[in-house]
Amino acid sequence: MPRCDVVIIGAGPFGLSAAAHLRARGIGVKVFGQPMSFWDCHMPEGMFLRSPWAASHLSDPKGAYSLDAFRQVAGNHFGSPIPLDCFVAYGRWFQTQGVPEVDVRRVQRVWPQEEGFRLSLEDGEEAQFRCVIVAAGIETFSSRPPQFNELPNSLVSHSVDHKDLGKFRGLQVLVVGAGQSALESAALLHENGAQTEVLMRKTAPRFLHQRPWLHNNPIVSRVLYAPADVGPALLSQLVARPGWCKLLPAGLRHRTDVRSIRPAGAKWLKSRLQDVRIIAGRSISSASRQKDRVQVALDDGSVSEADHVLLATGYRIDISKYGFLPPELLSRIRQVNHYPQLDAGFETSVRGLHFIGATAAWSFGPLMRFVAGADYAARAVTRRIRKLIN
Repeated sequence: MPRCDVVIIGAGPFGLSAAAHLRARGIGVKVFGQPMSFWDCHMPEGMFLRSPWAASHLSDPKGAYSLDAFRQVAGNHFGSPIPLDCFVAYGRWFQTQGVPEVDVRRVQRVWPQEEGFRLSLEDGEEAQFRCVIVAAGIETFSSRPPQFNELPNSLVSHSVDHKDLGKFRGLQVLVVGAGQSALESAALLHENGAQTEVLMRKTAPRFLHQRPWLHNNPIVSRVLYAPADVGPALLSQLVARPGWCKLLPAGLRHRTDVRSIRPAGAKWLKSRLQDVRIIAGRSISSASRQKDRVQVALDDGSVSEADHVLLATGYRIDISKYGFLPPELLSRIRQVNHYPQLDAGFETSVRGLHFIGATAAWSFGPLMRFVAGADYAARAVTRRIRKLIN
């Protein structure tokens, strides 16, 4: 394998965007991963992106490979909300245009060396790189309530486990969660013929953009909300500037994160859930198997039963769950609540090791959890790596 300066682990929106920027600067870069695999294999068919059009572009230095460019080339007249299959096709088109050489082999291990890093691949081949960018996504971070730990996957699964929700047709399914994933999964299950209920701790489902006068007035909307539309009024403008978020004290940055990513669904989901029963304001006391069904006991003493429980309970970052990071490397990475602590160039305490995407959210704020954060991350990490290798 030819020696390159940089390796990127992950071929999703963040990894592909960083690679496009590095290549444009003449920096040798190698990308490992299946392009857009998380979006294609771990999100349900029929899904739409919650992010608006302006916040769903991957990033290249000249903006040549935008969603608008793809729509024109593809002759597909999709709009917003963006269908999942169109977004996956867009990401793969971006890859062929901006990052034509992607190696789909899995990285097994990353070993630190005196000068750079040594990688071992799934077929036994090894390679050396000066810098490593981890853009491996969130698949491995799925969060599952402990009450379900003893139940088999045939009865309880996480939303990350499914692409085809049509397999639940005719079954009674209990969806746990209150965010976009839970609400959209419930809508899709219902539309695919499943008897669907949603269980949430929130007292009622929350839908975005419930104050039309704030969003429909272009002048007011432009002042209160950044194009990425992450976070509530005014706070959205701060979130859209990750460099500013990084300057906030840790406690305030955490509160900003919590305030900006509260569980909520897109407004266009509301009408699709009218015939779905929602059990709100309840938490789970225990869960048990009753023959081929699941019995869920709630905190008010009531019981809910289902053929299957779908956990749309989000993701919890913990970089130790990346199997390619050995303990001796993890021990050298300064962490806060299992997030890597990153400097302005997305570099960890290990020189040459960078993290982008959701794993950067503790340092740079909630925008890193969304496609819209790829532009800032790609530009910042490229600036840093140019300094490191020159």
